[in-house]
Amino acid sequence: MLNQFEDLDQVFRALADPTRRQLIERLSAGPASVSSLAEPLPMSLAAVVQHLQVLQDAGLVRSEKVGRVRTCQLVPEALRPAERWLGARRTRWEHRLDALGEILAEQTDHEE
Repeated sequence: MLNQFEDLDQVFRALADPTRRQLIERLSAGPASVSSLAEPLPMSLAAVVQHLQVLQDAGLVRSEKVGRVRTCQLVPEALRPAERWLGARRTRWEHRLDALGEILAEQTDHEE
């Protein structure tokens, strides 16, 4: 169980950085070379490689080197644990807000 939360923590840490989220967004359109991922970013290629390494360590991205070109691709299933965790919290709060709405509706009915 602890390992599950460690993996989830690693995913959230990786997604906490705006540059890494931008890389994930780009890779959601399909595989891309490291140089094409780095092109629009205002940082060195080495910095982009470091960001990609964090994403790889979290299991969100995998890469393959063919010749001199390293291509990265998104691993969508790696996002599912975070999606499930967030969904459970969303469901819990939706139930609480529904209950609050019912209480407020009852109070409004009694005031009229």
